[in-house]
Amino acid sequence: MLLSMAGWPPADRGRAMRDTDGGSEAVRRLRALAGAGTLAGAVRGADPAGRAELCAAAYEVAWPLVYQRVTRPAERRRGHWRCSTGLTRLTDDCVDRFHDDVEAVVTDLLRNARTPVRDVEAWMSARLTAATVDGHRRRRGERGAQQRPRVPGWLAAELARDPWLVELATRVLDWVGVPESAGHEIWPVDSWAARRGELTGRPAPVAALRDDLDRVLAAMRRRHRWYADYVERPLGAKTPPLAPPPGDRPGDPRPLVPQSADDEAERRLQELAGAAVAAIETRLGNGEDPRTGIVSVLRAVFGDDRLGSVRLADPRVVDRIVREALLIVGGQGGPAGGERLGGHGTVAG
Repeated sequence: MLLSMAGWPPADRGRAMRDTDGGSEAVRRLRALAGAGTLAGAVRGADPAGRAELCAAAYEVAWPLVYQRVTRPAERRRGHWRCSTGLTRLTDDCVDRFHDDVEAVVTDLLRNARTPVRDVEAWMSARLTAATVDGHRRRRGERGAQQRPRVPGWLAAELARDPWLVELATRVLDWVGVPESAGHEIWPVDSWAARRGELTGRPAPVAALRDDLDRVLAAMRRRHRWYADYVERPLGAKTPPLAPPPGDRPGDPRPLVPQSADDEAERRLQELAGAAVAAIETRLGNGEDPRTGIVSVLRAVFGDDRLGSVRLADPRVVDRIVREALLIVGGQGGPAGGERLGGHGTVAG
């Protein structure tokens, strides 16, 4: 509500994200108000233009922090290696999640900075998890879903308190409250079938998962009002499932997808980059020197061609590569980071 009143999101998010060093007049004013302990009051008392200016300034300060501390680790956990290498490489769904998290952190700052805040970034850092979780729950509530998905006692009893069926019911309640869709399906049956196999220790065909899902939904429908409020209504806010194109059904011939040599090269490079990140993580986790480990991995994964060898022989180039690699694997500033680079440069904090 606070940000929508201020014209959130900024009309030009790119402009709001260019000044990250606190140099703009709006950011200096934001820091001054925060330092005086009057930021929240100033936002409440400002006119729409003033609120919009403070929101944009808070966005400038918040987005690098959110990307480094929230978005990048989350994308790596999802296996989205490309998204974890830079903000401009986020896919549409991932960039939407990023902006949702930035909005949550900005809202928290502008609403709760009522006492002197000497270091805005440190204040935000201490509250990142709470702010983003609260924002996630608030968005679920706006969709009509439970903010904290949980299976009520009556539903667990209907499911005979079977651990897997209770977990599946929880996943249903969680799924209806997120904006993502499952392609041409209503439910993400493939991933749930995989989870069923993990939990039971037996391979789980999708058909068996669908039977379990039907049982869970039938149990939920026994309380019509509850089902309408917490399942049907938020589910109706999702993007409708897309009809499968020809070739998607079992037994259909697979359609040929036009693909250039550049597309194939890009796909292969992404695979190699993922393998390199995993190998670097392992070596750093084993205490190996970052320069030695990273250069060794790059030579092994990408080959030792003439141009690459020349570049890796230049200490300045190696410094830059090591800095970027440590940022990607989350090693900046830590024991595996700058202080172990010796006399060849340091990692920027």
